[in-house]
Amino acid sequence: MEEDLAAQRIIAVIATTAMVTKTKPKSTPPPGTVAQTAPAASLVELITLQWQRERSDLDLSDFLLAIYFMRLGTLVGRAYDRMCERRYKISGDDMRVLLALRRGGPPYAKRPTDLFRALLVTSGAVTKKVDRLTERGLVDRMADPGHGGGFLVHLTRKGLQVVEEVVEYLARESVIAPAMSQFTQSEREAGSRFAMRVLAALEHAGLADASQEDEPAPQRGRKKAGR
Repeated sequence: MEEDLAAQRIIAVIATTAMVTKTKPKSTPPPGTVAQTAPAASLVELITLQWQRERSDLDLSDFLLAIYFMRLGTLVGRAYDRMCERRYKISGDDMRVLLALRRGGPPYAKRPTDLFRALLVTSGAVTKKVDRLTERGLVDRMADPGHGGGFLVHLTRKGLQVVEEVVEYLARESVIAPAMSQFTQSEREAGSRFAMRVLAALEHAGLADASQEDEPAPQRGRKKAGR
């Protein structure tokens, strides 16, 4: 219960912080216009109240918590993407490949299968990401001694330098820092434990397997004319 409450409070505060920042007037409105004021409550609280009003007959706890997680991911992901594009001219998704290679430690190399499982994307998506990063000199392909004909994706010296800068920047300038400063250490730890337990349970249930997305959809026969 403590972890549930801490996680929901963290998500709500992050959403509120982002909403207030987005809606705060930056300058005095021109004459003849009406100034826009920040909402009394966060948008995520409004969404919660509306659903609870419209479907009070249902237990919406899991439904709403999923919405909170999705909105949190969107807010964090959007800021992360902007940072990657602004500082390094690559997408946030491509940067995640570099981060996955870095966290494994020397020699900073992984098989493509390890990457698409870790990043929750398809093998085809990983191939495209590796191609783009190779063109920028951030990774290269090297022969896999443990798999004949296979290869490893390896961080180059330039790629290692970039990812080290990113990790240090995110540790200092995390997008969630303004929101997290409003919580006690115990609340932060409880929220982290809750999020990790939810993710572990979903992975155990098979929701982290993206390999099936590579499979083509079954072809259906065309309907005959006149039917």
